[in-house]
This record gives sequence, structure tokens and C-alpha cells, in this order.
Amino acid sequence: MADRTVADLVVERLRAWRVPRAFGYPGAAIAPLVRALDGSGGDPEFIPARHEETAAFMATGHAKFTGEIGVCLATQGPSAVHLLNGLYDAKLDSKPVVAIVGEDITGPLGGAHEEIGLSRLFGDVCNQFVRYGRAPGQVPALLDQAFRTAAATRSPTCVVLPYALQVAAVPDLLPQAAGVVSATPGEPLARVLPHEGDLDAAASLLATGQRVAILVGQGAHGAAEEIVALADRLGAGVATSLLGKPVLDERLPFHTGVLGEVGTSAAAQLMGGCDTLLLVGTNDPWTDWFPMPGQVRTIQIDIDGRRIGTRYPTDVPLVGDAAETLRALLGRVPERPNRQWRGVVEKSVDRWREVAAERAGAPAEPVNPQLVLHELASRMPQRGAVAVDVGSVIYWYARHLQLPPGVRAQLCGTLGSMGCGLPYAVAAKLARSDEPVIALLGDGAMQLNGLAELITVAHHWQEWRDPRLVVLVLNNRDHAGMGGGPEPTGVITDRRPDVPYAGWARLLGLHGIRVDRPELVGPAWDEVLAADRPSVLEAVVDPAVSMDPPEPALADLRGIFADGDAARRVREQMLDRRTAVEAEDLV
Repeated sequence: MADRTVADLVVERLRAWRVPRAFGYPGAAIAPLVRALDGSGGDPEFIPARHEETAAFMATGHAKFTGEIGVCLATQGPSAVHLLNGLYDAKLDSKPVVAIVGEDITGPLGGAHEEIGLSRLFGDVCNQFVRYGRAPGQVPALLDQAFRTAAATRSPTCVVLPYALQVAAVPDLLPQAAGVVSATPGEPLARVLPHEGDLDAAASLLATGQRVAILVGQGAHGAAEEIVALADRLGAGVATSLLGKPVLDERLPFHTGVLGEVGTSAAAQLMGGCDTLLLVGTNDPWTDWFPMPGQVRTIQIDIDGRRIGTRYPTDVPLVGDAAETLRALLGRVPERPNRQWRGVVEKSVDRWREVAAERAGAPAEPVNPQLVLHELASRMPQRGAVAVDVGSVIYWYARHLQLPPGVRAQLCGTLGSMGCGLPYAVAAKLARSDEPVIALLGDGAMQLNGLAELITVAHHWQEWRDPRLVVLVLNNRDHAGMGGGPEPTGVITDRRPDVPYAGWARLLGLHGIRVDRPELVGPAWDEVLAADRPSVLEAVVDPAVSMDPPEPALADLRGIFADGDAARRVREQMLDRRTAVEAEDLV
């Protein structure tokens, strides 16, 4: 029997942490660990990606879709550099990921041609924990500490394992390994509730508010029932951040949709008209669509006290778990709904939904991209996952795709890095192979990472209980990104080369269909959602369809401010959001 090595020991610790799979790209300096994973019987499984960047995105996607800790592997030098994008995604969206990096510096003069200082390379993105393994006896505790830190700080960590250490024999008697945290890594490791006095202050503020708005972020996951109960008790309207979109049933009559540049006019109007704002688990950066400072009294709930007040002034900070904090508030807030305010909000929602349907039905050449998402909305499976890439597709996802309750959806919300969509979809599918997964991409993202990772899909799909993984490619052959807008005079748009995306899928043994007429969009969705294998739906869409953001959050101030001085002050604040003429009209 071969000697037990440190690589085998690493596999044992991954198994102890109930890691189902590790994503990576094989290389010489990490080869012993890859061989040990290959010999593990699939517990845990090694998933080779086509690129280290997509491996890191897969690990982050696993963390986002499952609430567990994602794991990715790479070697030193450029391989390690390629991990950074996916790890920054985890850092900025607060997800736990552990990167294990191999290093071999046994070349001439003690260095290798791929040598990069890994401690400094990962020092920012994994600033909570970057450590080197030095001896076999250190490895169990080192890995346990990396996993604990990732879970506790909701951030990526890094462990560097030299090649010589990975192949080293493990002594029969090792120091006692540290125990494994038994709590679910993606959830709070302790019960966190605000102080009683802060809860009382928040309840008093909510009870006296006349027009309450609730903004829901990804940190409110699992608190949908409490949010709806509080909104009904106060007659409040609800909006969500882009990352918070899956938290609530979007069919609720008072759900105004996503707030911000990619969002809805109803959400902007909710912010403009409210006098009391409750922020639940959100660190939304699109503060231009928040109410004017001084217009509202604000309460913010967040599990991480460092985020309180960083985006918007807060009157009452509540550091605690969203669901438990909301339950504590419900016990303190009396039933006093403002039916008039709720009616205004619901009318605004109805108007927006009419506008969204009109926009989706507007003619385009050849296909309106809004129509593609609008047709998917009525056909969405009642379970499964949606992975969204970066680009114009985010606008259409945010505005036109209503998610059924229980359907999970994730995107690279804070970093905004293109190329994450298909790696996310692979991670979601591997985590729950019995559920359908839909990936929403533009042609730029498909060319960046999607074409290559479709090979990964082709390699694994026959192992899945439900073979459906649908990749939508909005092919507009345009280089403009989010918020691109019209090109300046004299500038030639950099058009992408047209690629047969559906044809590439068919070459890989998958299903592919290309749509270039609006009447074919609905039947195409029916076809791919009923297919017996993964599919690419390539929709040839019009790049000229406007992505204009909604107007920022501005109330009708004429009925709020009576004296001229207050009106003039508001007008001055508004000048950086609207022209002087528009501001004059309002005040």
C-alpha cells in the first residue's frame, strides 16, 4: 500500500468539511492533489474547468447557489493570477471560497520561471487569510482555519501548498486535528440580534412613518415571509436590489421590482415618494436612485455592522440576522397600514407592468431582446436556477423576467465581471442535477468564457438526472456594454464577429436553435425547455433597443414643501440629477 501523503490528507479534510467538489485547472504544482482527488471515488469530485478564471467563478457560483463553501484549485504563476477575478467576485458579494494553490520553487537558483509572490498576489482579495503550508502536521489545522475564516467572514481565503509538501508522507501520529464547524457555512455562525433599545427605536420610527418603503437585498434571503408580513402591517411598498431580486415573489401587487440603473420606474417612484425607508440586507451601490438625503428616516438591518451607513445615512442601525430581526420588529410594530400609500404603490406597479409589456412588444430588427425575456417569464420552470452574465442582458433580466418563488438566481452583482454566467450555471447544475438551469448571456460573454465552458457542459451532462441546461445567447454583434448608450459622433462601434453559437452547441452533441424572427421566440423556448439534453438558444437581437435607466428617485415635491427656501434647497440638490429646467418644473 502506498504511503499516505499530504495530498491525501487534504482530500480527507475536504471530505470532513463536506465539500462535494473542487473546481480547478490541472498543472504540475497542484498535480499531487489532483491525483488524490481523482482517487477519492468522487468524494469530493474534481471538476476540471477550461480556464482558472472560470474555475474560480464556478467555486463562487457554488457558494452563491448553495450557501456552502466553494473550493478552487490552481498552480503558481499565471494560473494563480487567473483565479483573481472569480475570487474578487466572492469578496465583493460576500461569499465563502477557499483557494488551494500549488507552488514549486525547486528550479535554478531556488526559483521557477512561473514564480510570483503568492502572499502579495492574494493579499488583498484574500485579506482575511493567506497562509503557506510548511510541514505535514500543520496541514489539517491550516485547512480548518481557512474554512472557518471563509465561513465567518463570508469571504475568500487562500492556502498555498508547496509541491514537496503535497507529496510528503504523513506520519502515523499527527497532532490532533481541529474540529469542524457544524453550522451551515453560508449562514451566521451565531445568533445575532440587535439590542432591545435599537429594536424599540426602529419600531417607533416605522410606526410613525406615513409612506414606508422596504428595500430588500441578498442578505434578506430566507426572510420573505417576515418582509411581506411587515409590509402588509404598514401598507408599505417593496423594491429589491439586483442581488435581492430572487428573495420575494415578484408577482406581489406592491412589489415594484429592481431599483437602480437596470431597474424599474415603479421602484424609482417608490423611493421618490416614501418618507420612511427600511433597508434589509442590502449594500446596493446604486444610491442615485435612493431618496434625497434628509427626505426620509432610515433603518438598516445587516448581519455585518461594517456595512451600516456606508451607502446611505442611517438613523437606526440594526446589526443582526434579517429574519430574526424582522420577527423581533413584528412583535413591536402595531397594525396601522396606510391604504392610500399602498394604493399609490400598486397603481405605479400596474403602470410599470403595462409599460414593460409594451416595450417587449415593440418592433425591432430582427428581434427585440426584451421580448426574449418576456416570453421566458411565462414559461419559467417552477424550480431550478438562473445564472445571469454581465451586459445588456442584466437590464432585460431585471425588468422582464419575473422569478417564481423558490427559483434561485445569481449574478456577479458587485464586481460586474463579464464571463461568469456559464460557470455559475455549471456550478448550479452540478449542485442540483435534478433541476433545470437557465443561463442568460450576451454574445460578448459567450465569446469570452461561454464557448469554452460549453465543453464542460458536454462532458458532464449525461450524468445529470434532469439534462436541461439552457444557455440563452442574445446575439446583437455589438461591443457596447451596460449603459453604453449612443456612440459619440465620428466613433465607429466595434462590432463583434458573428459566431454560430447554436451550431457550436450541435457540434458538441448538444441541442442548438437560432431565432431571428419574433414569432419564433416563444416556440423556441418551448423547444429548449423540453429538450433531452443541454441547449443553446441563440436569439439574433437588435442592438439599438434602448437601455435607458429609469428617472432617479424624485418625489412630487410641490405637495411636500410649502416654503420657498426649502424648495430652493431641494432644487439645488437636484441639479446634479436633472437639468435646471426639469428641477424648476418640479419646485
